Amino acid sequence: MKPIVSILMGSLSDWPVMQPAATLLNDFQISFEINALSAHRVPEKVVDFAKNLHGRGVRVVIAGAGGAAHLPGVVAALTPLPVIGVPIKSSNSIDGWDSILSMLQMPSGVPVATVALDNARNAAILAAQILATADPELFDTVCRFKADLAKKVEEANAELGKIGYEYRG
Repeated sequence: MKPIVSILMGSLSDWPVMQPAATLLNDFQISFEINALSAHRVPEKVVDFAKNLHGRGVRVVIAGAGGAAHLPGVVAALTPLPVIGVPIKSSNSIDGWDSILSMLQMPSGVPVATVALDNARNAAILAAQILATADPELFDTVCRFKADLAKKVEEANAELGKIGYEYRG
């Protein structure tokens, strides 16, 4: 099975943050690959990898990185595919702000769609939504997922309704 989503991370230490993306893509039955590539340690491999993504059938990239977090931006500079960045709060991070800002502050013409700090699951949801624009079956899966989110809010309100206070209206 050829992957249509590529999950990238700077190193294996990023896997605990990126794993929820793989889980969600698997749950949605979207084929994916997982690779560790460092924009700083193996830049030539990143260049080769990014330039060949489209030719291998990949349609969306999810790239997580901490610290200076150049991986998503470098990949975005080298491929016409949408790149979703996952800023990671790493051991050398400034509370994750360095990662967030390096993804958000991309120059004009080289966008990186950026999700919340350490939120690879949202990156996978966004990837699914992008892919669903051309896949009716996946579109239905995404719609069911969104409906389940709404149902959880209704269930939460039902639970909150059971909590009694003397002056609650």
